[in-house]
Amino acid sequence: MHRVTYSLGVSLDGYAVGPDGRFDWTAPDEEVFDFVTAEIRQVGCHLLGRRLYETMLYWETADQDPSLDGPMREWAALWKALPKIVFSTTLSTVQGNARLASGSLAEEIERLRAEPGDADIAIGGATLAAEAAASGLIDEYRARVYPVLVGGGLPFFPRHGRRVDLELVETHTFGSGIVYLRHRVAR
Repeated sequence: MHRVTYSLGVSLDGYAVGPDGRFDWTAPDEEVFDFVTAEIRQVGCHLLGRRLYETMLYWETADQDPSLDGPMREWAALWKALPKIVFSTTLSTVQGNARLASGSLAEEIERLRAEPGDADIAIGGATLAAEAAASGLIDEYRARVYPVLVGGGLPFFPRHGRRVDLELVETHTFGSGIVYLRHRVAR
C-alpha cells in the first residue's frame, strides 16, 4: 500500500518557514542532499501546494544549467520525471510532469492509493500537509531538524487540535548537526 509521507526541513522551534517567509536555513549540505535524493527515489507521486510548486519550478529546466554538478543533475532528472499534482485555486496551468488537482486532497490520495504498487505519495509544503493531517491522511512524518531557532512563521506540524500518537521508525544525525526523525502514525 502507498504510504502518504510528509518530509520537510524544520527549525528546532518547529517552523518550516520563518516569520520573514524565508527558509534559506534549510539549504542542504552534500550529505543531506544525498539523503534527500535517496528519499525522493521512493516517491511515486508528489502532491504540492502552489507556493512549493512555484519554488520547485526551477528543477523542471535545471538540467539545462551548465553549472550544475553531478548530484544536482541527478536530483533534477528525478524531480523532472516525478509525477506531481498541484493544489491551487489561482493557477490555471502547470508545467512539466505536473497536473492540477481535479479533486480534493482526500480524493486525490484515495485515487493514488488505489493504483498498483507501493511507492510513497509525498506531500510537500506545510499548508497542504496541515490539511492532510487534519483529515488523518498522513502515514509518516519525516522531519529534518535544523539547528536554528527562527522565532515564528509557518509551523511544520499542523495545529489541528487533536492528538496523534507516533512511533519512531528511524533517526539519523548528520555531520552538520541536522537530525532526521522518521515517525509512523500509530493506528
